Amino acid sequence: MTAKNNLSNWESHLNEKYGKRGTPNREKFQGEFEAFKIGVLIQEARKERNLTQQQLADKVGTTKSYISRIENNASDIRLTTLMRIIREGLGGSLKLSLEI
Repeated sequence: MTAKNNLSNWESHLNEKYGKRGTPNREKFQGEFEAFKIGVLIQEARKERNLTQQQLADKVGTTKSYISRIENNASDIRLTTLMRIIREGLGGSLKLSLEI
């Protein structure tokens, strides 16, 4: 099976489970999935820099529990906070894209 077929099957799975793109259930899923990805990216970057959650929290002026909630997808994150975590805490930059 090719990667293209796998993508098609994944899309079919999402359509069956959450509805087609643009439907309320699918949009809710997509939003939650994006939040999950952000948490994973922050966690991976933190670990690559050998920082604990507490050390990252101290660098950006927040709490360990807040960093944990972000990494475990249990908290919405404000854009300004995300940018501070990435710039000040992890020494990186944030790039956004918009799909319409």
